[in-house]
Amino acid sequence: MQPYELTLTDASEAIRTGRLSPVGLVDSVLERIEQVQPRLGAYVSVTADRARHTARRAAEEIAAAGTRGPLHGIPAALKDLIDVAGTATSASSRVREGHRAPGDSTVAARLSAAGAVFVGKTHTHEFAYGLTTPQTANAWDRGRVAGGSSGGSAVAVAARAATFALGTDTGGSIRVPAALNGVVGLKPTYGLVPRHGVTSLSWSLDHVGPITRTVEDAALVLAALVGHDPRDPASVAAPPVDHRPGPGTDLTGLRVGVPGNYYFDHVHPDVEASVRRAIARLAELGARLVDVEIPMTRYIRPTHWGLMVPEASAYHERTLRAVPELYSADVRVLLEAGELMTAGDHLRAQRARTLLRQAWLDMMDTVDVIAAPTVPITAVAAGQTAVTWHDGTVESVSDAYVRLSAPANVTGVPALTVPVGLDPQGLPIGMQLMGRPFGEAAVLRAGHAYERTGTARGLTPAA
Repeated sequence: MQPYELTLTDASEAIRTGRLSPVGLVDSVLERIEQVQPRLGAYVSVTADRARHTARRAAEEIAAAGTRGPLHGIPAALKDLIDVAGTATSASSRVREGHRAPGDSTVAARLSAAGAVFVGKTHTHEFAYGLTTPQTANAWDRGRVAGGSSGGSAVAVAARAATFALGTDTGGSIRVPAALNGVVGLKPTYGLVPRHGVTSLSWSLDHVGPITRTVEDAALVLAALVGHDPRDPASVAAPPVDHRPGPGTDLTGLRVGVPGNYYFDHVHPDVEASVRRAIARLAELGARLVDVEIPMTRYIRPTHWGLMVPEASAYHERTLRAVPELYSADVRVLLEAGELMTAGDHLRAQRARTLLRQAWLDMMDTVDVIAAPTVPITAVAAGQTAVTWHDGTVESVSDAYVRLSAPANVTGVPALTVPVGLDPQGLPIGMQLMGRPFGEAAVLRAGHAYERTGTARGLTPAA
């Protein structure tokens, strides 16, 4: 096994015990990037010299005083919305040409303090405003979409071209590409991870979180990111919690909600079958399955749209007027559409979100976790724009991908995707686990237990 193939947890243990040097690990990952980048296009930029310098320093620190923690010397990729002082944050857009970040984002600073080694910036759908990331190919099939908007981060992790990565999630942008590329993606509770220094899509919906190979890896990264930051008005001072799921797989006492509506409507039969098998596995591990009814479903998408679209247009107001030609056509259309929405539309969406959030909290009084598909279909062919369902309903690809992930953004609850198998074309399928606000521990516990005993262990793309 090459060092780049190690999970974060295994690489960290190898470094801690002296069996692996951060220098060897980082060199291995950088060599892997050189191998797969021409085929997959996950990275906007690779900071090899900086990474090697940081790795040498980490090796010296560890030799002198031991590791700072599990991320010390571990190679990480950052979605190209996340500021690192002195480097470009292009948001995969010509609008940001020549940009250099004046300082570190909070999450980059916290990862640096934990000893992580940044190897590069990964592609996003331009300004995170899309669900496909057209610059990047799927790690399992280069003719299919990577998912978005954190497509570069998910593909880098899936292709073993980063030990872990950070993404952002406004309507599913961590979970969608993670599911389509067969890796783990965690959207934390709204406000748990600060967003200072992260380019915004929609202030009231944006989240930052990890994309990793395993659930345990995600918990280790999350531990380094959490904590109040007054520079983010939404940041919360949550009490310290150990989110690590532990070695066991016994889920006795965990109540898992299984939706009777919405989450299995217009879902491909292969996806439904894999997710239902995974839910049955949770029951075999001791979880109690509880039927739940998702409330106010007709308001989910309009509320998400009513919040995101005007907030995105407000963020881009000046540049949209100054250099509209520099935006890609799909993003420009959305930004211009947002300018047509009224203040009343936005206020009604805010009111609807309040009602939706309370309805979800009431529903979750009876369960600890909700289990459902992450996306209703696997990765579609690049360039495909629509999906036709068995009843003749036609849905855009973007609408299909966001439909099952947006509720967790509107309500702010934590949501995790874990791989649960492959469809007949060999494409990954993800199960989504959602919890109560600040209920990451329960979500990670369920995901970890399934991961250790389920059928999707060890899946590796051909890339």
